[in-house]
Amino acid sequence: MYKFLILFTVISFLSCNDKTEKKMQNHKFTNSLINETSPYLLQHAHNPVNWYAWNKETLELAKKENKLILISIGYSSCHWCHVMEHESFENEEVAAIMNEHFINIKIDREERPDIDQIYMNAVQLMTGSGGWPLNCVALPDGRPFWGGTYFPKENWISALQQLSKLYSETPEKAIEYAEKLTEGIKNSDLIELNKNEVIYKISHLKSSVDNWKKNIDPELGGRKGSPKFPMPNNYQFLLRYGVQANDGEILNYVNTSLTKMALGGINDHIGGGFARYSVDAKWHIPHFEKMLYDNGQLVSLYAEAYQATKNELYKKTVYQTLEFIERELTTNEGAFYSSLDADSKTKEGKLVEGAYYVWTKPELERILGSDFRIFSDFYNVNEYGYWEHDNYVLIRKNNTYEISKKHGISIVDLDKKVTNWRNKLLKERIKKDKPRLDDKSLTSWNALMLKGYIDAYTVFGDKHFLDVAIKNATFIYSKQLQEGGNLNHTYKNGKSTINGYLEDYATVVDAYISLYEATLNEKWLNTAKQLTDYVFDHFYDTKSSMFFFTSNEDANLIARKMEIEDNVIPASNSIMAKNLFKLSHYYSNNYYLKVSKQMLLNVQAKANLYGSGYSNWLQLKSYLVGEYYEIAISGKDALVKLEEINTQYIPNKLIAGSTKKSSLPLMEGRFSENETFIYVCVDGTCKLPERDTKKALNQLKIKF
Repeated sequence: MYKFLILFTVISFLSCNDKTEKKMQNHKFTNSLINETSPYLLQHAHNPVNWYAWNKETLELAKKENKLILISIGYSSCHWCHVMEHESFENEEVAAIMNEHFINIKIDREERPDIDQIYMNAVQLMTGSGGWPLNCVALPDGRPFWGGTYFPKENWISALQQLSKLYSETPEKAIEYAEKLTEGIKNSDLIELNKNEVIYKISHLKSSVDNWKKNIDPELGGRKGSPKFPMPNNYQFLLRYGVQANDGEILNYVNTSLTKMALGGINDHIGGGFARYSVDAKWHIPHFEKMLYDNGQLVSLYAEAYQATKNELYKKTVYQTLEFIERELTTNEGAFYSSLDADSKTKEGKLVEGAYYVWTKPELERILGSDFRIFSDFYNVNEYGYWEHDNYVLIRKNNTYEISKKHGISIVDLDKKVTNWRNKLLKERIKKDKPRLDDKSLTSWNALMLKGYIDAYTVFGDKHFLDVAIKNATFIYSKQLQEGGNLNHTYKNGKSTINGYLEDYATVVDAYISLYEATLNEKWLNTAKQLTDYVFDHFYDTKSSMFFFTSNEDANLIARKMEIEDNVIPASNSIMAKNLFKLSHYYSNNYYLKVSKQMLLNVQAKANLYGSGYSNWLQLKSYLVGEYYEIAISGKDALVKLEEINTQYIPNKLIAGSTKKSSLPLMEGRFSENETFIYVCVDGTCKLPERDTKKALNQLKIKF
């Protein structure tokens, strides 16, 4: 429909990251972004381009001067965003063209995902693909008619000149394009109320998984081909499906994927933490930026996988990832920073992607001495681990037993060596120029990391994880939750700003429910319900029974979108639907349950065809297939019983509990001063209470 719009699209590359260190003095140029707090926007504050932030005043200026709006969207750890900055936005010739003919707006997609959604949608409709940097040209009223991702300098200049000429000589063409494209944006991903009655069956899940299997890589894990993204929620669903459906093929695939990711170069073997994705099929060479949202979800995934399998590799992965989070992405207030850049300077002062993380053979020989021989086998400082320019990205291929046998060393002694190697190399690495930190804290991403800490505590019982979780949950509660009952989206330098999006509410509600299940402190559950009721008041669409991404208190954009498809982060609607399902059980709220089921019904057809894009929806469907258990624990030893229950992988349950009298519907009338009882219930109907945890768990049926 929009093929004619490709007329001006020159080159699109799926992209992402580079940075130039900018000092705050002696700058030739300074634009209005100097007043912003976003690290990404501040990086562009001294470009010769006359950048503006997205606000009412900027949009009114475009209308007043009847100028096209050039909207450029990226984020601070995005490599190709900064390549384009260096090539074009720091170039005075390019800036002169942009300043003369356009009102130039720079947007941090992490601060304003609502704007990013709309213009990404536009570029995808125009070109069939998207990515960052995202560059869109719109009419003075914000309606887009041209766009793409990364453009080399000469192509960028050519495109801008053609666009300027088009609008000057034949503005009616630009308006026609914009009208049709805007209509397409409004209609894309349109969700209609599905009025069919559906009874959920295991066959529905099996059909989704069977379609999914066509695209999996059973040898290397992940999807076939490259690049490969971790997609934690995919594996969380497949793990539970494999266990509940007794599907050995899927369980083997999940284990392969998790093992290859943990052993691959995408996992930082020295400092811990995962990069955003690998550019190759074997999880070796990462796109080196580290994002909070990936690591939070991967901690949850590996913790659950350990709970189900007791695989020690998964436990080590959780602990090492959380060491990284605390060392490099945690604030004194208990909040979490957003990301670390991919690029850093070499000894020669050149900005290079991955420079902080890679090693040369002479470097490693000097640092490790006589241990280098074993180390090079363990981490493949050989052809298998070679990257480029004499650099190696550490990757494991053989298991610990194979290495210990080859070198005649016990596994215990080898583990000690590995710890020693990591410590030595970490000390050496911190002498290098560090990747730039994006020091804003996003509520939604903090909630994902909070959930990771809660899941780690639940599985491993490490009190330190719970302490970190409670500190972060308290940060969100005290700093991001406002007097009017709304959440703010971002926090930096002591300031909480930007009215929250559905993703903020959905992830915080999810995390607070989990924190209640881990602590039995009803404050967190009651806050989750309060936030949910706020979401109904300000985000709910009665026509479709879905939730908009933006609040009805936010300024209008050209379209009000709904986030439906699960991606690297699950869709805010799918998280919300699961929240409603759980809260309906806690509060005996039939309306919550009705809405949750209707939301799932609305996406049923798409979920059947494209399971990997609807994996969180399929988790909700799994709750509705077979039995879903309410486990209520009441009595002074409730937390002790809870620890015993948490040693088991039980994906089809929720936990309620109290060490004192509780008015929560699931707990009412169940407290005894002298005994601690475990009640196993399905839809409010309970079996006889048990004092013994093992006997109570025997009442559960996990398989479908």
